[in-house]
Amino acid sequence: MEKYDAVVIGAGHAGCEAALALARTGNKTLLLTLSLDAVAFLACNPSIGGTAKGQLVCEVDALGGEMGVNTDKTLIQLRMLNSGKGPAVQSLRAQADKIEYHNQMKLTLEKTQNLFLRQGEVVDIECHDDGTKIVTTALEQKFECRAVVFATGVYLKSRIIIGDWTKDCGPNGFANAQKLSSALERLGFKLLRFKTGTPARINGRSIDYSCLDVQKGEENIQNFSFLTRHKPKNKAVCYLTYTNLETHKIILDNLDKAPVFSGLIKGVGPRYCPSIETKIVRFADKDRHQLFLEPESLSTQEVYIQGFSTSMPVDVQEKMIRSVKGLENAEVMRDSYAIEYDCIDPTQLMPTLEAKNCSGLFFAGQINGTSGYEEAAAQGIIAGINANLYLKGKEQLVLKRSDGYIGVLIDDIVTKGTNEPYRMMTSRAEYRLFLRQDNADLRLTEIGRKVGLVDDKRWKIFNQKKKNLNKIFEILSKKFKPTEIENLFKDNGENLPKESISLKDMIKRNNIDAFKINDYLHVFDGFNFDIINEMNIMVKYEGYLKQQTEEIEKFKKNENMIIPKEFDYKQYHGLRLEAVEKLEQIKPLNIGQASRISGVSPADIAVLSVLVKKFNDENKNKKNAEYK
Repeated sequence: MEKYDAVVIGAGHAGCEAALALARTGNKTLLLTLSLDAVAFLACNPSIGGTAKGQLVCEVDALGGEMGVNTDKTLIQLRMLNSGKGPAVQSLRAQADKIEYHNQMKLTLEKTQNLFLRQGEVVDIECHDDGTKIVTTALEQKFECRAVVFATGVYLKSRIIIGDWTKDCGPNGFANAQKLSSALERLGFKLLRFKTGTPARINGRSIDYSCLDVQKGEENIQNFSFLTRHKPKNKAVCYLTYTNLETHKIILDNLDKAPVFSGLIKGVGPRYCPSIETKIVRFADKDRHQLFLEPESLSTQEVYIQGFSTSMPVDVQEKMIRSVKGLENAEVMRDSYAIEYDCIDPTQLMPTLEAKNCSGLFFAGQINGTSGYEEAAAQGIIAGINANLYLKGKEQLVLKRSDGYIGVLIDDIVTKGTNEPYRMMTSRAEYRLFLRQDNADLRLTEIGRKVGLVDDKRWKIFNQKKKNLNKIFEILSKKFKPTEIENLFKDNGENLPKESISLKDMIKRNNIDAFKINDYLHVFDGFNFDIINEMNIMVKYEGYLKQQTEEIEKFKKNENMIIPKEFDYKQYHGLRLEAVEKLEQIKPLNIGQASRISGVSPADIAVLSVLVKKFNDENKNKKNAEYK
């Protein structure tokens, strides 16, 4: 029997990050995947990032992950979403070359020391009292290890649905995992049944682009990875079109054939990424819905229709597509489909993503009820980091909601659970002005270094950035006379000050920023875009950031009030029965997490705080007495 330190099951975006994190921290790691052709496969849409998702990718990168690096290598277009709004809601989104993204990530895995990539279907897991685990494949191969990361994506008992046609398989026709769900149930895990889907792919040559709105990329913006030293280069464009009343009529006339309404689909779909037929029914007052035509790769003519996911029969799909402006002669290459799959109830996990009922088992990605590549990668790197710390007998990493979007994501799913595929959004992060993508490295790279995942190259770049930020802030006190800045203020609609004004105070003006100042005064010429941008945000939003920092300090007080593992909620009076049941189920690490559990009231938290303090004081006195 082959022996490894850790086995990672699944080589999607969660599995890749988990396996790389384990191998890069010195663990002999086996990465098992149903198909080597599906490694880091962009099964749904050929993009990385998006609202709140861009923040997740930058945080994965800041911790020492690979998604940002691989996206920068393979992107064909990069844009900043919500660029007209404040930095708290701005998010990077890239069109990645679907084929190259897979190729480059697979090559990275293959080249990584300590990492062994192998094709095989896992059918069973055994957990022994001595901490060892035995992973068994369909070919009856057995692998012994001490930690297992489940990153199975949407492949557990997955089923493709198009009209009344179904097939037991994974995305894009890949093989699925038929027996692993039963193994998880035997281990005591509660399973859920969720659903997602993907739109049709059409041949680019059949699209009339002349009547469509062009969406170009941007180049003077930050990259996903803090390691990337060159500006992003856009190699392709996307196009915008819309559904219309004819499209809606076709859908409504055929609702009886829609599996999502006929009852054929049993799984719960994503609220924030519904099928087009669900949109038409749910938003009956809307005359049209946006559709984005996005290239899949530079080496194919396949084009993805973002916003047009459906599970209608193929003949209806074709009518729907050809009713859209610019797609009248569209040639369908791959039909749209829905996919159902098993996942676990994530409240069975601790904030470390380790299972509560079996030490050494970690879960990451869509198996935890989340949706999206970025959410998967974020969980993958945390599961990998914590599996490594578990193997080394060290305290595991828990990111707080004030540390990053990753902390918000994990806290949400393990504390509140989810009854639908969970999607990260900026509105979920209460400290979003502080948790920006531009400062992800300043927030998380030291943590990545501490857990052994940030290498010397990344650490050097990080420290150089901090030095450059200190240097640029030293310049801000420099003052300029009104005569020196007259054109700057006049051209940007600002009243000229009567006395000399510092660079810092100029930046705080509504219509002036550091980049505009540099166009006129060239005071920041020695600094790159990232440094100027970081400083500009910190100065312009200084007051708001100070206020949010104060809120974070208050938040941390409850987070730092640890609830001991041996604390028995049932022994104490004052807590409502519902609260006791919920607290026993979730087993929160601290008072902060307890306060976010559904069914636990502020009054319960007030009582619990007193009880925990009393419990800790009694234990402390007991230990002191024993010591004496």
